[in-house]
Amino acid sequence: MRVLLQQVFIANTNSPYDGQVKDILIVDGIITQIADTIDVTDSATTILKAEEAIVSSGWVDVFSHFCEPGFEYRETLVTGAAAAAAGGFTRVFTLPNTQPVVTSKTEVAFVVEKSKTLPITVQPLGAVTKQIEGKELGEMYDMRLSGAVAFSDGLQAIQSSGLLLKALQYIKAFDGVIIQLPHDKSIGSFGLVNEGIVSTQLGLPGIPAIAEELMIKRDIDLLEYTDSKLHITGITTANSVALIAAAKARGLQVTCSVTPYHLLYCDDDLVDYDTNLKTNPPLRARADMMALRQAVIDGHIDCIATHHLPQNWDSKTCEFEYAKHGMIGLQTAFAVVNQLLPSLSNAQLSHLFSHRARQIFSLPAMTIEEGACAELTIFSRTGETTLTKATNKSKSANSPLLNSALKGEVIGIIHKSQLHLNK
Repeated sequence: MRVLLQQVFIANTNSPYDGQVKDILIVDGIITQIADTIDVTDSATTILKAEEAIVSSGWVDVFSHFCEPGFEYRETLVTGAAAAAAGGFTRVFTLPNTQPVVTSKTEVAFVVEKSKTLPITVQPLGAVTKQIEGKELGEMYDMRLSGAVAFSDGLQAIQSSGLLLKALQYIKAFDGVIIQLPHDKSIGSFGLVNEGIVSTQLGLPGIPAIAEELMIKRDIDLLEYTDSKLHITGITTANSVALIAAAKARGLQVTCSVTPYHLLYCDDDLVDYDTNLKTNPPLRARADMMALRQAVIDGHIDCIATHHLPQNWDSKTCEFEYAKHGMIGLQTAFAVVNQLLPSLSNAQLSHLFSHRARQIFSLPAMTIEEGACAELTIFSRTGETTLTKATNKSKSANSPLLNSALKGEVIGIIHKSQLHLNK
């Protein structure tokens, strides 16, 4: 593979060329030359020149459901990887909520081995508890040795304080990280949407914000006691942001991520009972949505997590009460953030989508310099993304953004010595 990226803006704080417009020559997956201009005569070289193109280290999504094994009718590793590549991601952490559950080294090895030929690196999350039942700790050390990047019960928050405490202590032996989706199931257990004025108007049972915030308070206390590492994903309220920011200020090793759809939508958008907007955690009040946007701008949010959750047609084409949670989001994540928050610098976008996640989870710190491995995302902030039935790479189509034009475009990725372009 020989690829020449012409006149690309480099957004990579690890690079000596950060903030500069350069030509980049990549040969067999290695960056061999970076210069103001590079002339090539080899007809085997693919020349890529896109208007206002930006290149950063490959993006990382820390919370996606690829559904395999067990739920291949919703997504497979192949289709999930295709959606991720189209969305600019070179690495994706996949949830353990499969059948069988990723709860031992056998399931981890299955995902790792089956993903070797895919265009992206799929890194499985190992279940914290056996069968994600919240009763006994899983085989975390063995799973780590087999390729589990971090540990989470995925869509099921760990309810037992004692069990989470033990898990936080256990992972310290190998400098691991636990990812928690904060939700106290004993509060608002029958809720469908955010508890508030809108839920009352719609006649739907609500999930109060305290169900999230109580669990974050508890988890931070356990984290402080154990001096371990915790990543809280899918936060949705202003108070959640404040709690985590205060914990960081005390020196605790806590980080957080937010979904693009919690930045884009709030419970006001549920007036038409669109089942694609039924999510867990739910869409919160407009004030919370605006607070999340500001938190991203201010740097309180560490990274973007798509919470890509495919559902088949039957699970969404039904009454709101019976619809399954979640939406797909890998292909629209960047465009949503770029459109909502145009004040973010290229460096901030690179930080949100790549650099910080690599730090948190001890992934390779990719740099754009001569001799470095090329794991790159190429994108444009002025282009346009429209997810359609034809361009959707996922096996499912549960997205409220179908046929909606968004500002920002992923041009392609370079990973595993291959170039994958969207056009």
